[in-house]
Amino acid sequence: MAQVQKFVDNQNFAFLQLQQYLGDESLNILIFNQFSENLLPKREPIKHLLIGSPKAVTSTIHYLQVIGYASTGDWSPLLPTANPGEVMSILIRQILMQ
Repeated sequence: MAQVQKFVDNQNFAFLQLQQYLGDESLNILIFNQFSENLLPKREPIKHLLIGSPKAVTSTIHYLQVIGYASTGDWSPLLPTANPGEVMSILIRQILMQ
């Protein structure tokens, strides 16, 4: 129980220190931002990796642009793999997590 009270006291002290440093208006904005982050949907990165011949990878990137999934500029440049005649490209997107 004493540890819990010490934790609460430390939190209150930190809050008061922050309030003195930032002032009431800035502190309210900080608290609002932290509160709103909890209300906003969470985003998580997902990585798409294309591996194949330069023609197949480029063709797929262009097709994904035509259907409106990703712009060609969103993909990394074609990078060679360890296999001769093979390249790769990566796309990182942020998706909403429910």
